[in-house]
Amino acid sequence: MPTIEQLITRERDRQTHSINLIASENYVSDYVLRMLGTVFTNKYAEGYPGKRWYGGCEFTDQVEQHAIDLAKELFHAEHANVQPHSGTQANLAAYLALIKPGDKVLAFRLEHGGHLSHGAPFNASGKYYKFVHYGVRKDDGLIDEQEYVRLLKENPDVKLVVTGASSYPRAIPFARMAAIAREHGAMFMADIAHISGLVAAGEHESPVPVSDVVTMSTHKTIRGPRGGMILCTAKHAGKIDRAVFPGCQGGPLVHVVAAKAAMLEEAVAPGFKTYIKQVIANAKAMAKAFTEVNAKRYRVLTGGTDNHMVMVDVTGTGKNGLEIEKLLGEQNLYVNKNFIPFDPRPNTETSGIRVGSPMITTLGAVEADMARVVQLMDKAVSGENVSKQVQAMMEELTSRKRAG
Repeated sequence: MPTIEQLITRERDRQTHSINLIASENYVSDYVLRMLGTVFTNKYAEGYPGKRWYGGCEFTDQVEQHAIDLAKELFHAEHANVQPHSGTQANLAAYLALIKPGDKVLAFRLEHGGHLSHGAPFNASGKYYKFVHYGVRKDDGLIDEQEYVRLLKENPDVKLVVTGASSYPRAIPFARMAAIAREHGAMFMADIAHISGLVAAGEHESPVPVSDVVTMSTHKTIRGPRGGMILCTAKHAGKIDRAVFPGCQGGPLVHVVAAKAAMLEEAVAPGFKTYIKQVIANAKAMAKAFTEVNAKRYRVLTGGTDNHMVMVDVTGTGKNGLEIEKLLGEQNLYVNKNFIPFDPRPNTETSGIRVGSPMITTLGAVEADMARVVQLMDKAVSGENVSKQVQAMMEELTSRKRAG
């Protein structure tokens, strides 16, 4: 059995020599990475700044307050909780704060792009609350707003509406959906786990002004450590804080909170908006490239993308999503298998893949590089060995980033 240090070295080598197109992953900066490895990992700090259950928290309080202040500034939020250990943990805390077990919630269907924590029956959310789900239209793959309205009318006891997605490539109309929810007496919650960076940069409509609560993970487009955050109105602040601690968690991971603060410092800097603009441009270029390389083999869902991901039906290749994921992974190209709406295949196989631009954009890739990547993917799917070409492209991107 290799040592932990050896495994870390191997993982570093894998990341260094592969092209990662998994939409829910990103490279953190050296600054964020350093914050994760500090002496704050030694500190227990149950509670909140100025209200801890342990002594010796004076510097912990300053770290957490700094992260809170930055989150409020960046997202124009009345209140922020930076303690959740993950996006799912943030969602569970939000439910605990806003509704009671057995209450009814309307959310986006998992198979159409939603998330496990939006009421999947095998997730805690689906076990403790009654979820009904809206989805997308079969003809164009866009959110079915007529179904959304119909379900609210048919279920007048819905207490909370949850929006947000993990595999939906189009912009979500938060303000319009929030207005409809309130017309039907429901609170409104937005999960921006995937698009938090886009919202922070002003490149996607922000749900903060129209939502009771906004949740997110911090390790995707916003380029932070693995964790979660919650934003909310002042009205819900006390309930949210109590739901996180002591409701769902004990002591916060102070070293991770410090890394979130570092992430937020980077996100408020002018260069972050430039990065996010390139993330979106690269995703659009990738969607176009799939169609151009072979529209019969790769069907781009909704015809394109508004954010950082491209959803692709790979049925035309004669392979399922799992086979494509494994085949590409063997040649150091990483994507993930994914449901497509109305997918006839089981979730262990799927008919689609999800492809994202955040990581390769962090390396400095631009639109022209996206066509090259898609061509490499297509060659690999066709049986060619492209490992050396992948490594050469990674070396080119790395040297380009150093030079830039």
